[in-house]
Amino acid sequence: MNTTTQTAVRVSLALTPEVCTGGRGPRVRKVEHMTRDFRFGVGLRHTDSGSAVQDAARRAEDLGYDVLLVPDHLGAPAPFPVLATAATATSTLHLGTFVFNACFYKPALLARDIAAMRDLTEGRFETGLGAGYVKEEFDAAELPFPSAGKRVEYTAHVTSYLRTHLPDVPVMIAGAGDKLLTVAAQQAQIIGLTGGGPRTEAHDPLAERISFVRNAAGDRFAELELNLAITAVPTDESGIPNLSITRHFQPELSDAELMTTPGVLSGSTTDMADRIRELRDRYGVSYFIVQQQHSEAFAKVITALR
Repeated sequence: MNTTTQTAVRVSLALTPEVCTGGRGPRVRKVEHMTRDFRFGVGLRHTDSGSAVQDAARRAEDLGYDVLLVPDHLGAPAPFPVLATAATATSTLHLGTFVFNACFYKPALLARDIAAMRDLTEGRFETGLGAGYVKEEFDAAELPFPSAGKRVEYTAHVTSYLRTHLPDVPVMIAGAGDKLLTVAAQQAQIIGLTGGGPRTEAHDPLAERISFVRNAAGDRFAELELNLAITAVPTDESGIPNLSITRHFQPELSDAELMTTPGVLSGSTTDMADRIRELRDRYGVSYFIVQQQHSEAFAKVITALR
């Protein structure tokens, strides 16, 4: 599926980061934007054997997912062999990374492997990049751990190289900070919005980050696909999600606060489908990633949305 597919122009209500006076909550303004088709990805975790990878990939394709993604961390399997194995068991499923640690790679060497994956998958590969944040992994790889600013600069360098030499391979950059989101807005095709804080009547962090991306992207904003990682999904009839993944990344928040973060879904299948529609209509987010342990439950949401 083309990541730039757009289906209609519509005028919708979009939250801005400004706050109305009188305690009335975030201001709402009308914006005209292109409504994209939904895309859904699943993060692969169970990679104990080739057959397990193939089974998971086939299942993801059968459930209606568009993309299978793997992370890039030391201590976990290397992304390229896992994704190549998944490709042999599928025909329409796109394969990607969420996300490469750009600072681990020389651009030309990374581009060589990406080009091979693009060709072997007949154009189904998508590149996800991040600036790296786990110092212990840099230490284990015997690599220096630069400042955050230097890591972002290097990520921009890698992205520029890939866009120049592999213009037909979509690039996602995932992050939350101003510097990395500026690089994403100006160079990537897909923006991975991560680390969204709790929404209150006075503050909507997701709307603020999207507004920042819009300003940084300028005229190319309409071309961008906005992505959100869903970290909590109910897996039984209770409608209550397990917040363990969300809590891992935001341990300072209470459960009540975690429930208001953008990556948490709750309620029935209908409730969750309505929330996904709202995220597209209100914020312009159309590409959602869930974790493998949530894939069966979330597949019902996909069915409801298509």
